[in-house]
Amino acid sequence: MFYWIMKHLIAGPLLKTIYRPWVTGAENIPKEGGVILASNHLSVIDSVFLPIMIDRPVSFLAKSDYFTGRGFSGWITKNFMLATGQKPIDRSGGKASEASLNTGLEVLGNGHLLGIYPEGTRSPTGKMYRGRTGVARMILESGVPVVPVAMVDTDKAMPIGSKLPKIRRIGTVIGEPLDFSRFQGMDGDRFILRSITDELMYELQKLSGQEYVDIYASTVRNRIPAS
Repeated sequence: MFYWIMKHLIAGPLLKTIYRPWVTGAENIPKEGGVILASNHLSVIDSVFLPIMIDRPVSFLAKSDYFTGRGFSGWITKNFMLATGQKPIDRSGGKASEASLNTGLEVLGNGHLLGIYPEGTRSPTGKMYRGRTGVARMILESGVPVVPVAMVDTDKAMPIGSKLPKIRRIGTVIGEPLDFSRFQGMDGDRFILRSITDELMYELQKLSGQEYVDIYASTVRNRIPAS
């Protein structure tokens, strides 16, 4: 209920009035059942503007740090994330990765939309980087449709390190569902997982028009000196 109030009565109308966001291809999202929305990731506000531009509620797998902050600001962040359908996950790898997969599968199994960022982290340069194969495992294990999504200019509205977004138009381009049923039952083959992930990233690159770089975004981020 709180999610509906935030989206339709408070945050949604306010953000649409200020930023005048646009969307194309919203009709490509199935009206019911579990669906993976696989998106590029330019800014922290991707998870805010994508949900307000489509009719169905969306859950994202968000890093657990957002839910553990202290003080008033930590409380605000935690409750905002919960109110907007975010699911806390541990990104430390190993068993944590398996738990994240299970959390996503639970969302999909309940017939909901799950937003995923295959790059694993925000792009540090505005380019598109190599996808992580966890998304391919989720695709095969869930068997649900996969819809590619490209966020446009969210990095210009709120670059990494910014505390508040600038006022400018933001776009969402939603592609047609992708069919990976030919790989069903092959989720244990790492070459198949890489093939699915690369095909998905190719579709995202076509939608977004970003330059593609075949290395992980986290590798590039770690090379950038802290300011």
